[in-house]
Amino acid sequence: MAKFITIGYGDQQGYDRTDANIRDAAHAHDAMLRESGNLMGVAGIPVQVRNPDARGVETRTGPFMSSSLPVAGFAIIEASTLAEAVEKVSKTPCAVAHGVVEVWPLEST
Repeated sequence: MAKFITIGYGDQQGYDRTDANIRDAAHAHDAMLRESGNLMGVAGIPVQVRNPDARGVETRTGPFMSSSLPVAGFAIIEASTLAEAVEKVSKTPCAVAHGVVEVWPLEST
């Protein structure tokens, strides 16, 4: 089974304007994904890490990437195909509450 990293983007405004029944169904879907072994969590405050030429670690609090919507959460999910992974995340809160979810295939190195 392949692994996929997902990044959910969304804000409170989009969440609040989504019908409560749809939000509840999305949270139930997230619970089902967790119960089936997928690792999911809410985004905390990131730290950027650099070590130019291995001469010393530099850190900076805050995101490196920027988006019109804030990062809301991450997941590592298992699916047989990219299409199956897309189907799984299409019912999550960020996808249904006027946000977006990116799905990144996790490829072995």
